[in-house]
Amino acid sequence: MILSDRDIREFMRMGKIRFEPEISEDQIGGGSVDLTLSNRFWVFKDDVELIDPQSMNFEDVMREVRADEIVLKPHGMILGMTLEKIYVAEDVCGWIEGRSRYARLGIAIHSASGYIQPGSYNHQILEISNLTNYPIKLRSGMRIVQIVFQLLRSRTEKPYRVYGDIARRQ
Repeated sequence: MILSDRDIREFMRMGKIRFEPEISEDQIGGGSVDLTLSNRFWVFKDDVELIDPQSMNFEDVMREVRADEIVLKPHGMILGMTLEKIYVAEDVCGWIEGRSRYARLGIAIHSASGYIQPGSYNHQILEISNLTNYPIKLRSGMRIVQIVFQLLRSRTEKPYRVYGDIARRQ
């Protein structure tokens, strides 16, 4: 079952969904919550010659940049992060979705990792791609992504905040 705005508010009252910092009421849509872009980005290092996914991870080929604005090159990709840290209970999961207003301008928000595991408690890393032939300016504070929440039939035995490798590093 996908959660409506009423469900999201109820789950927030019950503590099954939390945001740090707290979100404002106008971030809650009919069936999703808009989240904002932080000032933390990861860009590809200049000396990358080949990416071997089997033996490398993103830290091997990317460097962190903190900036209030960053320009995404045509057909380029960077990693961004939500300002909000999201907590979901062991029986709630979520889906990261781009917002249509940005998609219409050629911004794709995630390549493949749009799933928020049940029991997560972390910031969401966003794989932001520019699908156009033009540079695109991104700013911290943009409501660039929305989260759709879904109720699981039962609680997971492996909450992501305990079993997820990356989640434990945040």
